[in-house]
Amino acid sequence: MSLDYLSHFGLSADPFGKDIGDAELWMPPSKHFLVESLTDAMHARASALLTGEPGVGKTCVLRALRHALTPANFRLVYCQNATVGRRDFYRHLCIALGLAKVTTAGDLFLAVNSHVEDLAKERVCPVFLVDEAHLLHQDTLDHLHILLNYQWDQKPLLSLVLIGLPELDDRLRLRRNRSLYSRLHHRFAIGTLVPDDTSDYLRARLARVGATKDLFSVDALSMLHEAAGSSLRDTDRIATAALRSAALRKKKIVERDVLSRILQSDSEAHP
Repeated sequence: MSLDYLSHFGLSADPFGKDIGDAELWMPPSKHFLVESLTDAMHARASALLTGEPGVGKTCVLRALRHALTPANFRLVYCQNATVGRRDFYRHLCIALGLAKVTTAGDLFLAVNSHVEDLAKERVCPVFLVDEAHLLHQDTLDHLHILLNYQWDQKPLLSLVLIGLPELDDRLRLRRNRSLYSRLHHRFAIGTLVPDDTSDYLRARLARVGATKDLFSVDALSMLHEAAGSSLRDTDRIATAALRSAALRKKKIVERDVLSRILQSDSEAHP
């Protein structure tokens, strides 16, 4: 579908596109505190758990964390394929760290282990971010706590951040995973957005591409927040459809009737 609605509303680009810098990401006040807490944990070389429902902004928090950590002091490694086994998991870490190719699981682990110790000598802290961690194989979970043991478990040399859906916390609480769970000293859960958060988010994203006034009525905003819940992905999708629909009807603001049609069509398409 074309982007003709952009010119109708005087927008310079797609307001809800993913092409946005880390420093420009919108976050509600609660997430600002979360990023600050995560940043403090990384400076302490601690490990953390971050959970939340789909679309609530876990990736935004990670990108804001990346922006907050200086490259001179931290080496961030982002792992997004959590469905692989233990050997492939360590192989992924080796590739991300730029290490020489090795084959056996033991050699892979030793390569990562040695590199972490070398970085510590340079006063650089590796931060391993494992996204979709609720999908990790159990054999990988069984071994991750060993990755955090350095110098007789006396001194932390890296930070591990596991990110996933709320069921990740349930998995880690199992007796089998208690050794890893006990090492995740910081545990954060991203909560739901309130209506003012949704309004601020839309206003910020639209202003970034040239909007000089509110493009959604108060009633429409209320409906959109209720329909999307705390999912920013759903907020983006519904808001884009509403702007397109309003533009087709030559309206300069998205009102309740426009959003009602969008939500009705959405429910019919996804009963």
